[in-house]
Amino acid sequence: MNDEQKKQQLRRYKTLATGLFILMAVTFLLMTVLQKTNSSHWIGYIRAFSEAAMVGALADWFAVTALFNYPLGLKIPHTNLIENSKERIGDNLGNFVVDNFLSPENIRPYIQKLKISVYIGEWLSKEKNQAVLITELSSVIRDIINKLDDDAVVSFISAKAQEMADSIKLNAVIGNGIEYLLNKNDHQKIITSLSAQIKQYILHNQKMISERVGKESFFFIPKSVDNKIAEKITQGLSDYFLEVEEHPDHPLRNEITDRILEFSDELKTEPKWETEFESIKSDFLREDKLKQYSSDIWQSLKASLLKELSDEESRLKSYARKNINEFVDNLRNDEKFQNRIDHWVRFTAYKYILKNTKNFGELISTTVGNWEGKELSRKLELEVGKDLQFIRINGTIVGGLVGLLIYTVANFI
Repeated sequence: MNDEQKKQQLRRYKTLATGLFILMAVTFLLMTVLQKTNSSHWIGYIRAFSEAAMVGALADWFAVTALFNYPLGLKIPHTNLIENSKERIGDNLGNFVVDNFLSPENIRPYIQKLKISVYIGEWLSKEKNQAVLITELSSVIRDIINKLDDDAVVSFISAKAQEMADSIKLNAVIGNGIEYLLNKNDHQKIITSLSAQIKQYILHNQKMISERVGKESFFFIPKSVDNKIAEKITQGLSDYFLEVEEHPDHPLRNEITDRILEFSDELKTEPKWETEFESIKSDFLREDKLKQYSSDIWQSLKASLLKELSDEESRLKSYARKNINEFVDNLRNDEKFQNRIDHWVRFTAYKYILKNTKNFGELISTTVGNWEGKELSRKLELEVGKDLQFIRINGTIVGGLVGLLIYTVANFI
């Protein structure tokens, strides 16, 4: 029922109550006039009833009117109670709601009935709802990214990069990295590859070896001997590196491993290496360079994110859909997961409501207190005015009956 309908209903019942008072007043006048010319006993009884009924009607009219207005516009003390006491009414109403509706005993049964997981699962299982969720989230994130201050983001990334760079010891990182490769034996692949390449290099450059041997040989040694020596050197070296290539346990491999391990330890412990790498780091990670690196990183990341968030078929959105479907599947089939979600929702809702009960009361109190006094009176009168008119009607009837009873008893004494 809207306000206009409530106004019409209130007018009807006010008319009824006022009409009953007028009827009693007219009856009283008629009986008073009639009593002067007619001595019948029944006239006295009716006159007593109507007289008392008028008094009851007027008394209740005054009481009802005093709640919402000044009777006849007269500022009689303790009238227009709603408008004059709206702050106190707001406080009392707020306290009443908090004490009687938001107490732990009243909230708990309703909180325990919450089954949010089922609703979420059903809602997210529909493709159109998934599309709405992803679209709205994308729009929010895109808006946040566009509103970010690029200079502030670049400065943040640059500062964090500087902090991280300052805390990193490059010599220790590189030393540990080398040791990690040795422990995984990955360096053996490098030795194998280098051995094969050295072998091929020797074989492909036999002529150069012959020339070097001839150049270093004595003049009296025949060229054929020099060539034979060069051939033996070439074959010996190529065979040696072939052995290194084909045999995982070759001594040279162990020797190389030991030397690399020693070098990694030296990197981690020798101060000269720490100083050297700090110098390199300072050169490459100057403030201006860091800001440029940070700017390039941010612009690239920003462009990629905006593209992914705008493209409906992007990998990011496909990944989001995949995870939403997995989430829905878990909500439908995993009872433990459902219980965890529902428990978290119940606990959070219960905790939040209890934590903010005082705020709810203050909200009601402030809202009522901020209303115009006349507006508050009007709202309340529309809600309860109809029932209050029955008080006037009942007062008229009860007052008449009491008056009749008094008159009857007086006549029989």
